[in-house]
Amino acid sequence: MIFADRRDAGRQLAIAVRDRLGDAKDAIVLALPRGGVVVAEEVARLLGCPLDVVVVRKIGAPGIEELAIGAVGETGAPVLNEALTRSAGVSSRYLAQAIETAQREVRRRVEAYRAGPRPDVHDKTVVLVDDGITTGYTVEAAIATLREWRAARVVLAVPVAPPQAVARFCGRVDGLVVLHAPAEFYAVGQFYDDFAQVSDAEVKAALTQTGTRAA
Repeated sequence: MIFADRRDAGRQLAIAVRDRLGDAKDAIVLALPRGGVVVAEEVARLLGCPLDVVVVRKIGAPGIEELAIGAVGETGAPVLNEALTRSAGVSSRYLAQAIETAQREVRRRVEAYRAGPRPDVHDKTVVLVDDGITTGYTVEAAIATLREWRAARVVLAVPVAPPQAVARFCGRVDGLVVLHAPAEFYAVGQFYDDFAQVSDAEVKAALTQTGTRAA
């Protein structure tokens, strides 16, 4: 399965989420920026639900920024791969600096994307959307944040994820919608014809569309 782009993936995902949730008028769609916002906009549009973000940031390994060793969210402790940090010889000094840098970027994105208070998810169903899962640390940090915000239910919805991620999150959320879980999985981008980077401006535009911003 190859998605044309994130909007194509979002439209397909929206149908699957609607079939899973049925009447979801009281739900809130929250996206992981940046790429997840484009996917989530299509989900929110079809469901008729408000759209907002839950901001997370990956913590990269020393010298290999793309290799995630953890992630931080808006609240709570960092989510870390303790085994990987040990085997990679990650120093406590590096880890502290990397966490601080990631938390600073989270704060920057919150200020950039969210004009008002954070979305009120207390006792509500949250549909958590990203454009795909690789290591799963950012998703895990987002779920932890939503639990701290006291969401009643968290439904994780993504177009693509490796089978091990599906198994990992199956028991950690209240619902899971994954369109494609291929055995041969190297990167999320391999399942998109167009996987161009999403800009801050695109995120802001999606969140300021009339009738989509969470109250």
